[in-house]
Amino acid sequence: MHFDAEVFVAIGFGIFVCVLLYVGAHKKLAAALDARVIRIKSELAEAERLRSEAESLFASFEKKREEAEEEAKAIVAQAKSEAELLATEARQRLEDYITRRTKQVEDKIAQAEAQAAAEVRASAADAAVKVAEAVLRKGVAGTDFVSAGIADVKSLAH
Repeated sequence: MHFDAEVFVAIGFGIFVCVLLYVGAHKKLAAALDARVIRIKSELAEAERLRSEAESLFASFEKKREEAEEEAKAIVAQAKSEAELLATEARQRLEDYITRRTKQVEDKIAQAEAQAAAEVRASAADAAVKVAEAVLRKGVAGTDFVSAGIADVKSLAH
């Protein structure tokens, strides 16, 4: 029988496989593969947990954003209502002020009118007294009382 190199390679390969089986390389290889599978599964579980945590965090931030928007809208609405209230109060105070000032001016005008009327009455009374005095001094006969009285009132008015 004639042995080629291929036969020796096949025999060497068989011995190599037997040595590997004897040493337990197949068990170590299977254990390494199983460990890698377990590690990959744990990494996938961790990734899934992180994903769900990120989704819940995103939902929480989204909810906080919506709440902040609602709060901002409420603040704006409150500010508008307060501004309208302040404007209404300012208008009311202005109207009250104008009413008071108008009343004061009307009172001053009425007082000035009354004072002017009193001065006119006093002037008329003074003129009447002067006319009466002149009549009593000059006598009743031959004097035009009406013309003299009107002239005296005119001179007092100017």
